[in-house]
Amino acid sequence: MVTLRYDEGTIRIDGDAADALGGLSFVREDARSESRRAPAFRYPFLLSTCRNRSVPVDDQVLDTPPLDGLETQYELRSYQRDALDAWRDANDRGVIELPTGSGKTVVAIGAMAALDTSALVVVPTIDLLEQWRRELSAEFGDSVAIGQLGGGEQRVEPITVATYDSAYLRADELGDRFGLLVFDEVHHLGGEGYRDIARLMAAPARLGLTATFERPDGAHEVIEELVGSVVYRRSADDLAGDHLADYDIKRIEVELTPDERERYDDEQGTFTDYLATSGIQLESGSDYQELVKRSGTDPQAREALLAKQRAREVMMNADRKVGALADLLARHRDDRVIVFTAYTDLVYDLAERFLIPPITNETGATERREILERFRRGDYSRVVAANVLDEGVDVPDANVAVVLS
Repeated sequence: MVTLRYDEGTIRIDGDAADALGGLSFVREDARSESRRAPAFRYPFLLSTCRNRSVPVDDQVLDTPPLDGLETQYELRSYQRDALDAWRDANDRGVIELPTGSGKTVVAIGAMAALDTSALVVVPTIDLLEQWRRELSAEFGDSVAIGQLGGGEQRVEPITVATYDSAYLRADELGDRFGLLVFDEVHHLGGEGYRDIARLMAAPARLGLTATFERPDGAHEVIEELVGSVVYRRSADDLAGDHLADYDIKRIEVELTPDERERYDDEQGTFTDYLATSGIQLESGSDYQELVKRSGTDPQAREALLAKQRAREVMMNADRKVGALADLLARHRDDRVIVFTAYTDLVYDLAERFLIPPITNETGATERREILERFRRGDYSRVVAANVLDEGVDVPDANVAVVLS
């Protein structure tokens, strides 16, 4: 007999037959407790190994609250049903990659109803925290309490929504409380600290949601180990016209001014000259990490990185982009327009120049909701945003988007 228990981010293995699991590479001896231990995320594999080796198990790992039955009123679209089926066929583990606006939340709610188990939904932002809680309360609120970790609340319920930061801080404490983990914008899980959320929790069912799974630094390979590989993928082009708005992309190029071109070439030259003498090829994310690592001890490497950043700022803030934007806003004066850019300072410059409400990471949640609600009502016909409306936020209807790229 083997007894499995959850203990602060690990699975403790006791019993006369514990030696049967000693050959697994991730099982370690723990002299302090005179037992063996494995990372909590290996719990399903431990169970299957015991079954395969005919080892009786006293499974005391999960302490999940009972549910009276989760039901959803959503009727899944064909691709959503296919995505959920693919995830179920992969033993309730894996990543679903669908474009923004395609209803990844609906697929997750379908998974919760199918498994009828306690669930923790992990999200990267407060906006998404509040959005998920509203959605789950509307769907399940009559049958189960919805908890929240983050945004000023610390309340755990059978279904709980948490920010990545809050889940990271409490992962070892809550690791036996949930049967299902849902990671929204799962590519964030590749961050070094956030990985512990998945490592320290025992939940056997794991669902990752994203529109962009692969990371340039290769950290998606870690996510595959902790959550599962991509089990279903559809692009915006696959769904455009039937399930997503059809769209057309027009690329407008502008030239740098002579002064901007001189500054850009000077800064970019500093960067490329260093690469030529350093032996770094920048063919992968690990090459870039090597450059960042060198910058800690090599002043030339540091200056090269700073020069690259300054060159990018010249390019991103090119004056003629603003002129092109003025032409577009005039042409689309009767349309609903969202302007996206990567730089907060540029957002405020554009907001002041064109009298457009700005949304940045400095914009408070209440103000942000007010701006978007007024945009939704038509009080505002345009907004400008910096990297805060590009992940999972329900943006009101707009028929023109301008990306200052």
